[in-house]
Amino acid sequence: MKLIIQIPCYNEAATLAVALRELPRSVEGFDRVEWLVIDDGSTDATAEAAKANGVDHVVRFAKNRGLARAFMAGVDACLKLGADVIVNTDADNQYRAADIPLLTKPILERKAELVIGARPIAEIRHFPLIKKLLQKMGSRVVRLASRTDVPDAPSGFRAISREAALRLNVFNDYTYTLETIIQAGQKNMAVTSVAVRVNEDLRPSRLVKSIPSYLRKSLVTIIRIFVVYKPFRFFMSVGLSFFGLGFLVGLRFLYYYVTEGSAGHVQSLILASIMMGIGGQTMLVAFLADLLAVNRRLMEDVQYMLRKTESDTRNL
Repeated sequence: MKLIIQIPCYNEAATLAVALRELPRSVEGFDRVEWLVIDDGSTDATAEAAKANGVDHVVRFAKNRGLARAFMAGVDACLKLGADVIVNTDADNQYRAADIPLLTKPILERKAELVIGARPIAEIRHFPLIKKLLQKMGSRVVRLASRTDVPDAPSGFRAISREAALRLNVFNDYTYTLETIIQAGQKNMAVTSVAVRVNEDLRPSRLVKSIPSYLRKSLVTIIRIFVVYKPFRFFMSVGLSFFGLGFLVGLRFLYYYVTEGSAGHVQSLILASIMMGIGGQTMLVAFLADLLAVNRRLMEDVQYMLRKTESDTRNL
C-alpha cells in the first residue's frame, strides 16, 4: 500500500519547509509514504525548497493555473505514481500533519472513499467572526447539495481513495473543496469526516481575498455543480416556478374578466403569457439537459476506464 501526500503550492518558499518538517515518512497501514508538491507557476524558489527538503516528486506549471487545477494535477500525478490513497494538505502548515493517520483510517477500514478533516472552526483565533459564520453557512449548503454530512466543507485537509480519485473531476478554476464533496455525494461515494487539529497561522489566506468575493464564488460553484449533476431538477424547478407564477397571474386575469367584464387587466394576460412561455421553454430545456447529462456520464465512465488503464499500465 502506497500513500502519497500532496501539497499544492504557489510562492510558498517561505513556509513550505515548515510544513514539510511535520509530514510523516511512515503511516500505519502503508508500506510506503511519498511526498508530492505541485508548483503552480511560482515565481519564487518553491520548487527548489521542495527538493531541498526531501520531496519525492515535483509537478511544475510554467504559469499559475489556480488552486483547483493544481489539486487535480496532483491527483493525476499521484494516480500515475501508483498511490492507493492520496492525502491533500496545505503548504502554510495550517493542518496538523500528525492527524494524517486519522484521515486515512476510514479508507483503510473500507468505511469511506473520501475523508474530510473537520477543523475546530469556533476555536480558531485567527479566523474573524464573519468568516466562521460563512464557513458554517457554506458547509450547511454543501451538505444539502451533496447529501453528505460534512461539517467543514472548505477544509483542504482530506484523504482520497484511489477509486474515488479516478472518478473525480473539477470544473471550477477557483477551488476544489466544495465541488469535490458535492460531486462525491452525487456519485454516491462514501464520504465522511474526522476531527483534526490546526496550527497557528503563518500567513493570511490567499484564497479568501475578501468575504464578498469568497461568498460569491462559492455560491457560483454550488449552482454550477447543481446544473452539471442535477440538470433536470434544476431547470425543471426554474421552469415550474415561472409557469406556476404565470398561471396564478392568468387566474387573476380570469377572475377580473368574469367579475368585471372584458375591459382592463390586459397587462396581467400579457405577463401571464410571457411567464408561462418562459416556464414551458425552460421545462423543455430540462429534458434536453437530462439527455446531455446521460452523455456526460457515459463520457465520465470512458474517462474513468482510460485513467484506470493508464495508471495501472504505468505501475506494472
